[in-house]
Amino acid sequence: MSLTIALLALVIGTYSLRIAGPALRTRVAISPHIDKVMGTAVAVVFVALVATSSLLVGKDFAGFAAPVGVTVAGVLAWRRAPFVVIVVAAAATTAGLRWMGIS
Repeated sequence: MSLTIALLALVIGTYSLRIAGPALRTRVAISPHIDKVMGTAVAVVFVALVATSSLLVGKDFAGFAAPVGVTVAGVLAWRRAPFVVIVVAAAATTAGLRWMGIS
């Protein structure tokens, strides 16, 4: 029963937040400084997520293959390569390094 209540609370909260964005967009004015800070915050959170997921497996170091694959993906994204090329190149780089024995 408590799982159902928690699930309903999450559903209602998520739905409320999704409605609040478009509903408040025209009513709330965000300063350019706050908009810039929020854009930077998104980038920082994304980099932290990528770093922790590519550098760690559990509590241990993931090895060198995954970070090199992520770096290849980052360089290709920076050079504005197509998404499919980015994914295939990163996966191929990581797989190739692991095949050569570099974990």
